[in-house]
Amino acid sequence: MPSANAELSDLQKALEALSFITSIRSIDDLFGVFGLHNLPVAQKYGIFFGCGVFTITIITVITLLIVGGSFKRIAEQEKTGGGAIPGSIEERVNRPLLLERLIESQERMVKNYPSETLTENLTNLTKMLLNIAPDVARAKKLSATLIEEEDSNGGKKDEIELKKKQAELKKFIPDGYEANYIKAYRKCQDKPGGPILSGMPEARYEAYARAFAGCGIYTSASYRRSYARMYEAVAAKNHGSEKMYREHWFERPGDIVGRLIRLEPMDVDRHLQPLFDMTCGDVYNENRAFDPQEVWGFLDDGPFRNSEEMRKSFVFQRRINEAGFAILESITDKMIGVIFLTNDNPKNLTISLEIPIVKPSSEGTAEQIEACFLLLDRLFALGYRRVQLSVDSMDTRAKKLAGRLGFTQEGLIPKERVVKESNRDSIIYGMLNSDWDKGARSFLFKKLHGEKILAAQLANEKKEDEAEEQEIFLAKEKEKANEDAIEKKNK
Repeated sequence: MPSANAELSDLQKALEALSFITSIRSIDDLFGVFGLHNLPVAQKYGIFFGCGVFTITIITVITLLIVGGSFKRIAEQEKTGGGAIPGSIEERVNRPLLLERLIESQERMVKNYPSETLTENLTNLTKMLLNIAPDVARAKKLSATLIEEEDSNGGKKDEIELKKKQAELKKFIPDGYEANYIKAYRKCQDKPGGPILSGMPEARYEAYARAFAGCGIYTSASYRRSYARMYEAVAAKNHGSEKMYREHWFERPGDIVGRLIRLEPMDVDRHLQPLFDMTCGDVYNENRAFDPQEVWGFLDDGPFRNSEEMRKSFVFQRRINEAGFAILESITDKMIGVIFLTNDNPKNLTISLEIPIVKPSSEGTAEQIEACFLLLDRLFALGYRRVQLSVDSMDTRAKKLAGRLGFTQEGLIPKERVVKESNRDSIIYGMLNSDWDKGARSFLFKKLHGEKILAAQLANEKKEDEAEEQEIFLAKEKEKANEDAIEKKNK
């Protein structure tokens, strides 16, 4: 005969199992269910209130998650495969616009001043920063005329005319170039920076000499030696590199050359189309398609609809106190971006460096850092006291680059600019010449070239400084001896 329980349904069994709940009439009955009825009264109430606080906390957290939209973002992330938190570019694009009355005030006040003088040509600042070199083409042409005149005279030389031509020939050589070239050539002969190339014993000396002399007479001697050693190392690495750098020097002697990249003065015909193609967002060479706001989101202009629109923008239109350079990879000879200097103030020896504009795949790379290093090194070698870097407070990439370059954050200026009809808060960074000399330069040099090369350069620099001081001392002693000899002769 089946038992009574066998005749009960599953629901009835569950209700029978939970029937104890209906028997709970007090807190003591509740504790009795869990076998805690023998605890002291204080502990019973402690457990009761603890459970109550825990329950209220859970309910509060769940309520905040629902009201705050966290569950909604989780659902969106599950659908899209990514977070729904906006990035810095999106926040910049969606930044509130200025009030119309402020825009009208801006337009009205700007008319009170004459239009700025802008140019696509090389500014004086750009020319000052470029390497110097003899005008080889014109010098060769003049030399050819000398040879032709000598041949037409049956091999006879007109000494007076010859001296005139030689004087004219020297006009094609910048001041101090010849003396610095000879000095550097001899120094590299005494102590070359690496092994001599087989069959080309003078290639290394010539590379060092043209780089040393190319820095001009207004840069510091230590800078000229450092730049020349670096150029010598990359140019005289092998026969192929020697040919490539020598031919490049004859074609474009003014370019500032680094280990990974070189800087060319901005030129519309040479750089406009490549820059537009790499920053417009379309697929370009090995680069995938991207949102052009990644490049232009924090800048005054851009993205651009076509190359002609870019040409009319700040990218190619320079003020007289600005300079612009294209960044090209040394190995591939491909352009990766541009870099600008603005607000040149020679009276106070200060200038502003702008964050390089590069394709997204070159963002934060050693090439981007070396472009900044080459300009910073030359600016301080020429005598600048301070270089400023001003970035949008929302531009996380620019702030990160400023830190990697060793700049010091000096402050935040709210509403410092109007960019694309929106307020821009600017973070100001600075680099002093004293900071550069005391460690910032070595920090960046080590990052670009390695600790071993830095140690070798510092050791070489110390020896070079000692040798230079000795040369100066001996020159003064010789001059003094000559003056004494003339004085005795006069007596």
